[in-house]
Amino acid sequence: MLLYAGTIFLSSFLLFLVQPVIAKHILPWFGGAASVWIICLVFFQFALLLGYAYADFVARRLTPRVQAILHSSLLVVSLLTLPITPDPAWKPLGDENASWRIVALLTASIGLPYFLLSSTSPLVQVWFARARPGASPYRLFALSNLASLLALFGYPIVIEPLIAARTQSWVWSGIFALYVAGCLACVWRNATASSPHVVQSAGATDDRPAPSVADYAVWTTLAAIGSVLLLAVSNHLTQNIASVPLLWVLPLGLYLISFIFSFDAAGWYRPRLYAGILAALLVGVAYVLVDPDMRLNLPVQITLFSAVLFVACMLCHTELAHLKPAPRHLTGFYLTVSLGGAIGAILVGLLAPITLKDYLELEIALVILAALVALRSRDWLVKAPLMAGFSALALVGWAHAYATFDPNNVIARNFYGVIRVVELGAPNDPDRARSLVHGTIDHGRQFLAPERQREPAGYFRHAGGIGRAMSMLPDGPRRIGIIGLGAGALAAYGRDGDVIRFYEINAAVVDFAVSRFSYMSDSRARVDTVLGDGRLALERESPQAYDLLAADAFSGDAIPVHLITAEAMTLYRRHVKPGGIIAFNVSNRFVDMAPMVAKIARAQGLHAVLCRDVDLKTGKRMSDWVLVSDDPRLADRPELRGLAQPIPDTTAAMWTDDFSNLLQVLR
Repeated sequence: MLLYAGTIFLSSFLLFLVQPVIAKHILPWFGGAASVWIICLVFFQFALLLGYAYADFVARRLTPRVQAILHSSLLVVSLLTLPITPDPAWKPLGDENASWRIVALLTASIGLPYFLLSSTSPLVQVWFARARPGASPYRLFALSNLASLLALFGYPIVIEPLIAARTQSWVWSGIFALYVAGCLACVWRNATASSPHVVQSAGATDDRPAPSVADYAVWTTLAAIGSVLLLAVSNHLTQNIASVPLLWVLPLGLYLISFIFSFDAAGWYRPRLYAGILAALLVGVAYVLVDPDMRLNLPVQITLFSAVLFVACMLCHTELAHLKPAPRHLTGFYLTVSLGGAIGAILVGLLAPITLKDYLELEIALVILAALVALRSRDWLVKAPLMAGFSALALVGWAHAYATFDPNNVIARNFYGVIRVVELGAPNDPDRARSLVHGTIDHGRQFLAPERQREPAGYFRHAGGIGRAMSMLPDGPRRIGIIGLGAGALAAYGRDGDVIRFYEINAAVVDFAVSRFSYMSDSRARVDTVLGDGRLALERESPQAYDLLAADAFSGDAIPVHLITAEAMTLYRRHVKPGGIIAFNVSNRFVDMAPMVAKIARAQGLHAVLCRDVDLKTGKRMSDWVLVSDDPRLADRPELRGLAQPIPDTTAAMWTDDFSNLLQVLR
């Protein structure tokens, strides 16, 4: 029992630990985009399906000795793929399909180890059921989820703050070698203890009938809805906050907890309880989706959508556990559940971005779940509350979907999120403007009055930090580099002879900046655009001798951590002239990045100052910029008078490419 349980525990621990480990490795290569984690989840769900399919085939079709030879060979070959450090050759150039490149990268880096880890739990449970007829193997399934949970929450709480990224890969690889030894012991124990023929009698004392086609369809649907909700909630939380392990593992952890509770004991099967709670939460979701203030409330967002995910998954997974078949059909059941998980992941990760203009999959999945459970149940105490919640959310979802077809709304969705162009203000308002919005964040606006169209607005106005920095540049032709295009507002600062070079990872942003805004076409400077991640592009370029280099590449409020590390600062210095300025837009509702930027700058002998722009009429904070230079008189420059503020020291560990921790900089 200890051998079986230990092997399952190790395999599940490694299976879920590798997910944040590998995702954090490749996140900087794709601009820190939240969708990196979503595509990783697609890969993990699909690899899990392949692992379960392999386990089902091996357990049902091969003799124990053939099983041992095949599985042992794969285990030994997998050791040759260690350590699990992605090859830098997979870094994108800028014009690739990011989703498929990530899938190919993960397949090459961790494909075989992950496949074998995925197959371990069902295979070992089958071997356990053969060794101990009559004993239920489903408790081992709960154990596997517990190990997964420990790995997930252990990563952001213990591993990420204490262990550098490269070391994490080596530690994981060492534990994997230990797992291989345990799995080899299990497979050969099964081969020597069992009949030489295919054994299909495990759990034979259970006389329940074989599953029907309808059973398989229900299992698949319930599992798919749970998977869709997992990815949709993950998308919702990471798009506008940060794509970091803490917010990756919270939804996935709740998803796993629901599996643990559902399969550990029958007492968790409480459809009336879950239906009532879910109905109330659906009404709450409907309210939050229509209230702009609630959409900006971080505690409410995390609490509400995490609760929705957990309760909805409890409904899905307790129903799955209630419908589980006899142990002799165990591998087929797990295969079907994993098929549903893969279908759900593909729907959200690959199909939704090309079929839905906006993030509608969360509302769609919740409405389908409420309708499905209500229709299947004969209990009116289940039906009534779910139909009420269904109606409220369906109405909001319909209005949300209808808005995406409004010809006055310009909207695009791709790997990097949802981009909108909206018009703000009354028709005769002199401040009426057109704005580029990513998620809930304004990424540049342009006044529509003809006399104001060349005036940079918002974060980029003359009175703000970047406007003051522009005024500090020398006379004559200037070279300016900008990571992040937005609406192209900084092109308004261009003068005759200037060169302004934008680095932009999202092709939809480039398209909108050119077709919906006139900053770039109206600029007196020569304006160039480089498609791809700004840092990767700068790494490939020779020194550009910029007078000013600005980093303004936020997606929503998500933090592009790879642009704010010690190595990134060294790279920027290589491209900036002596006496030049490196500017960071650190305007953010949730995190305070200024002390970290200043810490990195001071470590390299540079000087940093915070420029906090506040509208004198309204008292509204317009922007926060940190200006960095090798000029010791930076804070005393007359252009910054009345705006510059000193930046306090921070005790947080300095961010590097090998280490960063968002918890240290939360407001």
